[in-house]
Amino acid sequence: MDSTEIKIIKLAKKGNHQAFSDLVDLYKNKIYHLGYRMLGNKQEAEDITQETFLRVYKSIHKYDAKYKFSTWIFRIGTNLCIDRLRKRKNAFSLDAETIEGEGIDGYDILPSEDDSPDQQLIISETQRHVREAIDKLPEKYKSVVVLRYLHDLSLQEVGDILNMPVTTVKTRVHRGREYLRKKLEHGNLM
Repeated sequence: MDSTEIKIIKLAKKGNHQAFSDLVDLYKNKIYHLGYRMLGNKQEAEDITQETFLRVYKSIHKYDAKYKFSTWIFRIGTNLCIDRLRKRKNAFSLDAETIEGEGIDGYDILPSEDDSPDQQLIISETQRHVREAIDKLPEKYKSVVVLRYLHDLSLQEVGDILNMPVTTVKTRVHRGREYLRKKLEHGNLM
């Protein structure tokens, strides 16, 4: 955490609205992407982002500065996503909507620089299959896989966010990867 961020957090804890707005600017995209990756829905990701910052605002006085702020806010966002997944219970598909919005599928967001239409189709299909496989992961594996691989967090950071030992995180990452490998092999993608 850099000194500017530490200063912003201290000001936000004292009730400075501009400082809190700066925190929102720093983390809104990261929390949105966390929500989108875990929930697979643009609207729900926006809701999770808003709810995360609402909770941060209400409880920023409880934040302990000896821990990384990013770990704290990711924990809040991840817990909200897990709660929503538990409530949902029904399976859903990520291929119905992309990050760019409704009516746009994976084919529309592929870069057209060097790839041929056939290559784009293969990439798009592969991405779709990977997203679907991640989406079907059991909750306990999905959260660690999303945080570890899609947000590039260390095992320790994932453990801090999910409040679990690093050994448990390692086990869940391993089992999550195995689950994905089997799902993708079954789909003849590997």
